[in-house]
Amino acid sequence: ENSLFRVDLGEEEATLHYRRDANAVDFVSTFVPPSARGKGVAEALVREGLAWARDNNYEIHASCWYVEKFLRK
Repeated sequence: ENSLFRVDLGEEEATLHYRRDANAVDFVSTFVPPSARGKGVAEALVREGLAWARDNNYEIHASCWYVEKFLRK
């Protein structure tokens, strides 16, 4: 609804923002607060976002360098 996936981390949150049109989704940015980095939070967000996009048959684009890494695997 808000064009993002989020993980509630208590007083902070991690996010994966995207833009979508009828046939495609572009993952724009990933953010994890410094206190939660290195714990797999960003990876979980990206995997969830990519699974959602694939389940909905969207063409996937990644403006975000972190998401791009997962598309090259």
